[in-house]
Amino acid sequence: MSVTQTAVPARPVTVGIDWAKDNHAVCVVDADGEPVQRLVIQHSKSGIGRLLGLLERHRVAGVGIERPDGPLVAALLGAGVELFVVAPSQVKSLRRRYGSAGNKDDRFDAYVLADTVRTDRRRLVALRPDGSATVTLRTLVRARADLVNHRVALGNQLRAHLDTVLPGAVGLFCELDSPISRAFLTAHPTQDAVNALTLDVFTAWLAGQGYRQKKPAVLLQRLTGAPAGVTGPAGVALAGVTAAYLTALTALVEQIAVLETQIADALAAHPDGRIFTSLPRAGTVRAARLLAEIGDARGRYPTAAALAGLAGVTPSTRESGQVRVVAFRWAVDKQLRGAVCDFAADSRRASPWAADLYAKARARGHPTTRPATAPSKPSSTNIKPTRLDTGHSRQTPLRRRAPPLPGPRSPAPLPLLRRSSGQNGAGDHYFPGVVPTNLVGGALQPQGAQRRDPQPRRGRLTVPRLRLGPHRAEVADPGPAVQI
Repeated sequence: MSVTQTAVPARPVTVGIDWAKDNHAVCVVDADGEPVQRLVIQHSKSGIGRLLGLLERHRVAGVGIERPDGPLVAALLGAGVELFVVAPSQVKSLRRRYGSAGNKDDRFDAYVLADTVRTDRRRLVALRPDGSATVTLRTLVRARADLVNHRVALGNQLRAHLDTVLPGAVGLFCELDSPISRAFLTAHPTQDAVNALTLDVFTAWLAGQGYRQKKPAVLLQRLTGAPAGVTGPAGVALAGVTAAYLTALTALVEQIAVLETQIADALAAHPDGRIFTSLPRAGTVRAARLLAEIGDARGRYPTAAALAGLAGVTPSTRESGQVRVVAFRWAVDKQLRGAVCDFAADSRRASPWAADLYAKARARGHPTTRPATAPSKPSSTNIKPTRLDTGHSRQTPLRRRAPPLPGPRSPAPLPLLRRSSGQNGAGDHYFPGVVPTNLVGGALQPQGAQRRDPQPRRGRLTVPRLRLGPHRAEVADPGPAVQI
């Protein structure tokens, strides 16, 4: 009697990598969840090569990591390793599986990543990288967005500087970073130079710049009617600050124009460029931003609803017992949400379908702020978090809550309490109470109490009176303060 021996299939081995700046903690876990090997590799060519040799030796079935890009990820993908990205926020929650403390430890996080790939592989989606053309376009688009943010910040600094030095130049033309505004400030940097202008000289200067939007007499009247700025030697000294701001602002404007040219060329050469430029009011930069953030790995979004959910344009519903909360979706790809919302906000001006969707949302009582609409889910993607206008400089997005269930005993809404820590409401803090979040047809839908401050600091508490408007709640004069 002969016995035929059959080969036992190798049991899968998984690896977790806790990514860091200088080194990476690695943990190899067998099919039973037991650590096989732990090590720390350097973020260098030799360290990454050592990691690839380790993965080949153990015949790893999957690798868990916390970020989807970088040289380490590119090397792993190039070696044919199947990667699963687990967000750091998810790793923080997964630590509770293995202990009540949930403390942060790099080596332990590597084990958590490896064991999560072992146990929850069917819930994870393997990383599908985009093509090199899409990655390049994404880099250009995001670099341009960063420079635009710097340009806006620098323009605000220049405006604040001119409010004291040369108030007449603020608002004289369309924008401070426009060519005509920068040319005017370069030619007339002081209040003394502005005071010496005559109508004939100013008219000739505007003609030389090719400016014909407003009449010279109107502009000169605005200059002479504005409050006086700094004159004399002090004005000459402060003109150097103006010149420094203008030089930096001009450099930003020029580099943004260079990036826009490169974006147009990259979009024209991309295989999917014609698809995104055909969208209503997509233009060039907006179409490139959509293509860069959505990517060309179509398997990442199996359905249109998946794309809308990852972009954060669908509400997040939490329901337990008799409580049902429909809130703004926070845990999303913010770059993708920005691209989708920017496109949706302007598409209604060229698409009858989008315009009709927007009109219906306005008819239901939604505010005139930009609606987060998505072409894939017209019924539920136009919900925005309502904001309470309290006159405070920092407006906090409020979460939407469903109306309370009908019953014989409905608790009355509590007032929104404000602690004032300075004069004129400076440094106010809004903490416990019920805040209005949804005004539909003039009816106030209350929201549950916010989380209480466990140890409120000493100060003055004022109870503002809520006054209902057609589309929002406004806070009236808070009245006398109650000292505590």
